[in-house]
Amino acid sequence: MKMNPLGRTGIQVSELCLGTMTFGTQTEETEAHAQIDMALAGGINFVDAAEMYPVNPISAETVGLTETIIGNWFAKTGRRSEVVLATKHSGSGFKHARDGAPISSQTIPEAVEGSLRRLQTDHIDLYQFHWPNRGSYMFRQNWRYDPSKQSHAETMAHMEDALEALQRQVDKGNIRAFGLSNESAWGTSQWLRIAEERGWPRVASVQNEYSMLCRLYDTDMAEMSVNEDVGLLAFSPLGAGFLTGKYQHGSVPQGSRMDLVPEMGGRKSARVFDAVDAYLAIAQRHGVDPVHMALAFTLQRPFMCSSIFGATRLDQLEHILKTPEVTLSEEILAEIDDAHRAHPMPY
Repeated sequence: MKMNPLGRTGIQVSELCLGTMTFGTQTEETEAHAQIDMALAGGINFVDAAEMYPVNPISAETVGLTETIIGNWFAKTGRRSEVVLATKHSGSGFKHARDGAPISSQTIPEAVEGSLRRLQTDHIDLYQFHWPNRGSYMFRQNWRYDPSKQSHAETMAHMEDALEALQRQVDKGNIRAFGLSNESAWGTSQWLRIAEERGWPRVASVQNEYSMLCRLYDTDMAEMSVNEDVGLLAFSPLGAGFLTGKYQHGSVPQGSRMDLVPEMGGRKSARVFDAVDAYLAIAQRHGVDPVHMALAFTLQRPFMCSSIFGATRLDQLEHILKTPEVTLSEEILAEIDDAHRAHPMPY
């Protein structure tokens, strides 16, 4: 398993990261603990969570359960030191945490302490803001994105306030590094600028959606990443499961995400199935497993830090762990680009 630098922090993370957003809903605790065991045995040292997890569905009753399950694994095994642990502070409007309050110096201490308690640890390696207070074009909001209502002064004041609060958490030893999620190139650049001017925590990574079906990161964000040493933590590299092919031709496996969330968070459309057919045809022509092709594609991008996948079953995880053995040829990459031009942004 290849290790990559987490920004300029000096922390090394595996190129594949175990996503945990189903721990507590689709994935029961015993299975979740077995997944962590298998992931570590397979060379993964990076685990990503969030205070709002699990999802599929999100409910007030389950908020924080994913972190609790991971914390129980730490307590049971004593293997906390083997894991680079990432989690997230929920953003503005999430009613199940702090009544939807925006991220601020008032919410950060409470959120950090809550995660530390549930995770049964004394520190978080990467602490991320789940989405920006000012809003985001992620999650299919790019089609009608309008930043004209933003207040520049409020955004700058918020960033200074939050970074100073994060510095206090670093000083306490509660967090080691800071990351963003669902952010833009402009937003990331402002966080970087303020942090460097004031000597506060520097952005180490950005966790945004990225896959062959969702390539918003390929332009301005890519340029920011390579110039600023802020790598992408790609979520949904399998296109929320579409790229496995399991949803083609009307198939909806029992217990799958589509079974629980039929519209797939706005991803389901006629165009997505046509796009998936094009990618599956490439995999078939070249004798490559479609799961391995989808993940390997993300790993070979020049701005990638780690690709975050989820598995609801151990056999899926076992299959995914073979991905580092696969390197996509220039011919395959060219065909993927051709398919992307023919089927751009299908959701």
